[in-house]
Amino acid sequence: MSSNLATKLRVGTKKSHTMAENVGFVKCFLKGVVEKNSYRNLVGNLYFVYSAMEEEMERHRQHPLLSKIYFQELNRKKSLEQDLSYYYGTNWREQVSASPAAEEYVSRIREVSANSPELLIAHSYTRYLGDLSGGQILKGIAQRGMNLSEGQGTAFYEFNDIPDEKEFKATYRQAMNDLPIDDATADKIVDEANAAFAMNMKMFQELNGNLIKAVGQMLFNSITRRRSRGSTELATSEG
Repeated sequence: MSSNLATKLRVGTKKSHTMAENVGFVKCFLKGVVEKNSYRNLVGNLYFVYSAMEEEMERHRQHPLLSKIYFQELNRKKSLEQDLSYYYGTNWREQVSASPAAEEYVSRIREVSANSPELLIAHSYTRYLGDLSGGQILKGIAQRGMNLSEGQGTAFYEFNDIPDEKEFKATYRQAMNDLPIDDATADKIVDEANAAFAMNMKMFQELNGNLIKAVGQMLFNSITRRRSRGSTELATSEG
């Protein structure tokens, strides 16, 4: 029995993907306008999101479905810690806290883990496949936009335990497509993935204010006025 879940997720989150790319902060980022303060705030939020997600995935590693898509080499918590240490210094833990949108996201991850652990599949998919797909592009943009040296502040985009990202993505998608789930469960997972996109978008929207302060309203407006049609791969989607 094949669920074709990866295929359903790709089709079912297409609209959310495009909407996420049209949040001002993301549009500016993709155009190379990256402001360090906003970016490090995002890294801090991602740290709380991934810590929760990876803790819950680990908790359910024997689960009949989650065990099939549980790949520790995807874990991002340690790389985010490295980046936070770069942006804030060694006492980063005293300086970083989750924003309201990140707190909401974390509590949703905890909630589904407690009540419907199979929905964690949606959260893994939304974050990890996007990281693997658009990660290298976004790493280059971050380096140029913030004038970073190689290996500084971009550990998040480095999957050192995955030698061939393209091959790994194919394995991951195949594992998802092979999950023995019915259509009703697949639909719930797609719905949860769209909810995860919405939570990511809220985190991005919170950063708009910081960015406008830094680059000015006029530049922000000129960059974000035109609606893009989802041509570039983003960190929250498979692309």
